[in-house]
Amino acid sequence: MASHKAIVQVFENYQKARITFVQQVADLALRSQNVDVLDTGNILELLKPLLTDVCIQVQQCAAIGLGRILHQKEEMAFKALNLNILQILLSNIQNKNKYQKKAVLFVLRSICKHGEDLCRNVVNSGGMPAVLFCLEDFEPIVKEAAAWVVGYIARTGKDLANLCVQSGAVPLLVLCLQEPDLSLKQIAASALGDIAKHSLEMAQTIEDAGAIPHLARNLNNTDEKLKRQILNALSCCAKHSTEMAEVIVEAELFPVVLIHLAHSCALVAKNAACLIRDVVKHSLELAQLVANTGGIGALLEVVQHSEGDCKIPSITALGYMAAHSEQLAKSIIANQGIVELTKILHENQDDGLLSVTAWTLGQIGKHSPEHAQEVANGNTLVRLLYLYNSKSSSEDLKFKTKSALKTILQRCIVLNALEPLLYQAPPEILKYVLGQYSKVRGTL
Repeated sequence: MASHKAIVQVFENYQKARITFVQQVADLALRSQNVDVLDTGNILELLKPLLTDVCIQVQQCAAIGLGRILHQKEEMAFKALNLNILQILLSNIQNKNKYQKKAVLFVLRSICKHGEDLCRNVVNSGGMPAVLFCLEDFEPIVKEAAAWVVGYIARTGKDLANLCVQSGAVPLLVLCLQEPDLSLKQIAASALGDIAKHSLEMAQTIEDAGAIPHLARNLNNTDEKLKRQILNALSCCAKHSTEMAEVIVEAELFPVVLIHLAHSCALVAKNAACLIRDVVKHSLELAQLVANTGGIGALLEVVQHSEGDCKIPSITALGYMAAHSEQLAKSIIANQGIVELTKILHENQDDGLLSVTAWTLGQIGKHSPEHAQEVANGNTLVRLLYLYNSKSSSEDLKFKTKSALKTILQRCIVLNALEPLLYQAPPEILKYVLGQYSKVRGTL
């Protein structure tokens, strides 16, 4: 007859074996090339009963391993749903400890990562109430994991983002912004941006929940990632309407945002430029306010010295400002803006950058003969025509250069700038050149 100790040892060995198995699976799942091999061994079927194991450690490690597997392959996520694994994970989530909740939420995020269909499956399986329950948890790591899931669901599409709003996620995310935990703030700000980007109504919901002052306050935090997410969330709100942009401005974000244009983190600088662009595009008043706080000089500093993705939104912002009034266009000229933009036009090869530069020059030159003359100096019209005629130029670049040439030529009365175009311009451009020639000759 076996002793009591020997019998207990059998159970201990069984538990150790289960723990070892799920830990090794979790480690193997970190590498995508291992997932196919795990799949041939029916790993999902083996993990399924372990998600409700009597040992909490086994449950947790099994969920982590599952999350990593589903994160790697969309096909595995669909298989997990077909096995009803989601219902097992979500059952009694309110009774699980913080580490178990975090692991379950990681599985949800891994599924949602793969697109709208899988997000809808998570929502239809009762995932949203579980996520909101965890978003109200006392533990920051649980709230962080829940906020992450909300962001993944919201970013997928407008309908799913609206579902997040209707379920009451926004006020809970705003509360997360007020928590001391830095990682929680980052993910909450990111999720708010993922919601706000879809429509004015959703951005308005975020504003109504009181998020803007908290976002503005957290911009003073020194953390780069938090700054990046906050600037993005504010930009996602500001872009929809003049009223939303005014709310952003009233939060006293300027000139603080301008300072972030010179931030050492390229993504912070880019998002600051995007926010400025999305504010100034709406009205002359907003553009003038940004200009009055030193916006034109700050944007031109970026144009002159930055080598990153910050240039395009900065140049676009200058174009919007110039479009609103001839006085703002003159301010850009006075700050040597034409020199910097023309330099890009002659030296850069990036189609996207050339397109916004051509468009901005058109917005500056459209106001008067004086504006057009400033733009025409430096052989700008010839360069625009070259880019329009070039076979290597994209359709967007051709469209932008043609529009810029048209608007500038209709104001240009400088014969020296018009003459080189007579011999190179195709008929659709030449008609504007000849039209200006006739006007100038008629006044002589």
